Amino acid sequence: MSTPALSLSSSFTNSTADTLLTQADVENSHGLAFPVEPPTSEQVHTTVHTEFGHCSNEAHRRFSSHIPNTPVLHPEDRDPPYYVLLSTYVSYLILIVLGHMRDFLGKRFRAKSYKHLMPSNGYAPLNSDFDSFYTRRLKKRMEECFSQPVTGVAGRTIQILDRYSKDFNHTQTSLNTVTRALNISSYNYLGFAQARGGCADAVEEGMKIYGVSTCGSRLEGGSSDLHTMTESLVAKFVGTEDALVSSMGFATNSTYIPALVSKGCLVISDEFNHASIRFGVRSSGAQVRMFKHNDTNALEALLREAISQGQPKTHRPWKKILVIVEGIFSMEGTMIDLPTILALKDKYKFYLFVDEAHSIGGIGLHGRGIADYYAVDPRKIDVLMGTFTKSFGAAGGYIAGNKALIDRLRIRSYTGPYAEAMAPPVLTQIVASMASIMGVDNPAGTSMGSLAPSSSSSSTLQLASPEAQYHHPGPVPQGFLPAWITLPYALSSGFEGRERLRRLSFNSYYLHRGLDKLGFITYGHPCSPIVPLLIFNPGKMMMFHRMMKDRQTPIITVVVAYPATPLITSRMPTAASFAKAPSRRKEKNLSSEELKDIEQKRLKGELSCAECRRLKLRCDKKLPCSSCRRRGCESICPCGTLEAGVGTRFILASTNQLHSKISLMSSRIRALEDALAIFQASVSSERHPLLEDELLKIKFGSEVKDSEDDSVILDSQGEKSTTAGVTTSLNRSVDTTTLDAFGTLTLGEEGEMKYFGRSAGSETLILAGEKRI
Repeated sequence: MSTPALSLSSSFTNSTADTLLTQADVENSHGLAFPVEPPTSEQVHTTVHTEFGHCSNEAHRRFSSHIPNTPVLHPEDRDPPYYVLLSTYVSYLILIVLGHMRDFLGKRFRAKSYKHLMPSNGYAPLNSDFDSFYTRRLKKRMEECFSQPVTGVAGRTIQILDRYSKDFNHTQTSLNTVTRALNISSYNYLGFAQARGGCADAVEEGMKIYGVSTCGSRLEGGSSDLHTMTESLVAKFVGTEDALVSSMGFATNSTYIPALVSKGCLVISDEFNHASIRFGVRSSGAQVRMFKHNDTNALEALLREAISQGQPKTHRPWKKILVIVEGIFSMEGTMIDLPTILALKDKYKFYLFVDEAHSIGGIGLHGRGIADYYAVDPRKIDVLMGTFTKSFGAAGGYIAGNKALIDRLRIRSYTGPYAEAMAPPVLTQIVASMASIMGVDNPAGTSMGSLAPSSSSSSTLQLASPEAQYHHPGPVPQGFLPAWITLPYALSSGFEGRERLRRLSFNSYYLHRGLDKLGFITYGHPCSPIVPLLIFNPGKMMMFHRMMKDRQTPIITVVVAYPATPLITSRMPTAASFAKAPSRRKEKNLSSEELKDIEQKRLKGELSCAECRRLKLRCDKKLPCSSCRRRGCESICPCGTLEAGVGTRFILASTNQLHSKISLMSSRIRALEDALAIFQASVSSERHPLLEDELLKIKFGSEVKDSEDDSVILDSQGEKSTTAGVTTSLNRSVDTTTLDAFGTLTLGEEGEMKYFGRSAGSETLILAGEKRI
């Protein structure tokens, strides 16, 4: 009996384990399986909500571009309080001291556990005791933050494989269960890493034609026509003459930089450049100098010094000077000041290398990267490097520039003869996703499906006609794409690509401002899809990771620490994505016990603004929260919707509203005092202590009536009677005795008032004896 052929089409992926909804997904208790607001009859979605959220609200759109003739925005990094820095240093100091003590005692009393760190049978240990200290004593205890296994599509949500450890993360035990969580750690900016849709169908078609590998390097039989077409499309996408692709993003920098510079050259690098750039520069043999992060003044000073001094010792001129920067820095989220750097390039005549791993496909009106964001001609940049992992849902990287440079790099780089060629399914994913962003120009009006060959075994490319021309940054002509690729109209027209870019820009800005509003310390440009959230303390890294995962809506995070960042600035680099949709969850129904606990926290001043937002509490509470108390309540509202003069907070309320409320409160107090007088008359003939003359004088001033206006009350038999003890006449002669009062507020019948501060009892009595005009 024959076995049916395996199909990876959209119909097949509809029923895969990742796209099937579990019982928790059907209940939607986490709010990740279905949208909170169901789509209308006019909204037709062809995607899975768990892969990326549906959002038809046009208000959730934004353009990512720099306004011409305006200063470049340089967000200032906020410094943490000193106690945070001090506690972070102390925490690391304690970890280091305890770690060395455990190593010292363990080698003597548990030598078997340290055998791999000690000489044995004449062999030196492969692992250095000192070099592995950080990994063994710090990172291993927090392994849960760095090595969380997942399954399924890395889209809007992702499924976490549940596990636990009994031996401090040396081994992990699987629970054979999965948890669906909101994914803010994967770099799937535009959501093209899908299990279904036009790109997935194109990849399947490409696998039928080319298979899964070319089984060789680019210079030794591994190069196909699909590689050539992909490189041509990449060059048109970024706006350069030519480009080449590499199967690994890290290797793109580490193997091509040594082919650009060598001994006698100078590389000027930003101090926060990626590790792949550092590795490539060190392998090249060139001299390297670093300048302060994103500081063009420091760069210019370093250029002037390097050009004037020349090479060390000999002072000969440099063979070439190469400045290497990143479009968007991966751990800081900051963006380079490209116009200023290009002005320096024209002045000092150096070559410019821009790493666009996180900016290509993520920023700019057309998604073409940092040059598109600043509306700069990309050919002014000598070397453009980027990766396909972040915005295109693929893998690998590229180098783009003029044709002479690219032809030289194909031969001189280690990647050409030694690295495996990029796999055909990855190439197809790149072509399909790029064409979706660019849009396909089809002047003849024929659909892309009509150009597909009748046989799936055909591998011919549709060659571009001589009159087909591409104008950057416009749509790509149909002739530059393979004939067998069939994209849906929403993708081929470029409409969905533009929508994804606008949604990504909005989500990036929304995430930046939202975290800042919650009081977190974040770095980076507001248009950057990378939003680093600072954690600092090593003890908080794993706790933060667990707390996010244990929420009602689980959130999967990745914490980055030393050596990827400075020791004291560990952080969580959140990645904004088109796949996420801002939506308002339904307010949580709190139990009576939870409400009581919240009110107790309010009374004690322990409830913060962040808790108010998280619990969706109403803003007009009688008591301000602790954060508002500390900061003065001048313009603070937990929900961000209360305007001045609205609500019951005494500082936010207007004067007229305050007068009316105080008058209402005064009438209620009088009613209570009358009721108290009636009750006191029924049980005793003596006056109640709260109704003494001195207290009434302070409360009501001249409104206290004379003795002849005795109050009429009801006795215990229900008959009318007068009680002289309720109110007595005030002697118009002023009592000179000063009362020890903390503050006095006198009210008139029409709401007028006069207030006296502490120790103002005597002044109040003086005014109490005067008649109001």
